[in-house]
Amino acid sequence: MTVEQQEGTGTAPPWWAPLVAAANEVEGPDVPRVVRDTSRLRSADEARSASVLVLLSDRGEREDDHPSVLLQQRASGLRHHPGEVAFPGGAADPGDADAAATALREAAEELAVDPRTVAIGASLPPLWIPVSGFAVTPVLALWTNPHPVTPVDGEEVAAAHRVGLPSLADPASRGSVRYPSGRTGPGFIVPGVPLIWGFTAGVLSWLLDLGGWSRPWNTGRMMELEGF
Repeated sequence: MTVEQQEGTGTAPPWWAPLVAAANEVEGPDVPRVVRDTSRLRSADEARSASVLVLLSDRGEREDDHPSVLLQQRASGLRHHPGEVAFPGGAADPGDADAAATALREAAEELAVDPRTVAIGASLPPLWIPVSGFAVTPVLALWTNPHPVTPVDGEEVAAAHRVGLPSLADPASRGSVRYPSGRTGPGFIVPGVPLIWGFTAGVLSWLLDLGGWSRPWNTGRMMELEGF
């Protein structure tokens, strides 16, 4: 589906087409704690399918902070990943046509994102997360007509955040997080948003590199991971 097919939209921003083209030419993000090669699964039933929507907009909350990406903060009372910052998304339903349909449905259910305002760009290869048992497909999309969003169910999602990619790319926002396993991965600290780490930070770091937004940063700066 092209941007021009979306209701009430115009042309795509100049960075969008090169980003999608680049995404279609690479294997996808190399994220700590996940396995890119799902052929290593012992059976097709070993991982449950899920998708997340990596929703980009040419508008930011501030005029100088765009493009931006839509993120959400999970509720603190959830059993899995409480309080973490994540992309909208979740497990596939039998009625979902594909990974993009799953991502759009979940974004609508979690943050009331109108699917008519979203243009799908590329579905990346699934990433198997052994700790949760999901094979997660990141779906790269353009928010052609951004609108106010809010958590639909406060017991599942605590807050929505539109975070500017320039803020994420700022070296002052970046560092490394040491997981309980001893491995490390990228982390981000931006005003008004809890520490971004794990799967979400890995995909964001890859996105910044892919789109040419990344700037040199101090990988030796360690960010404190609390409560895990």
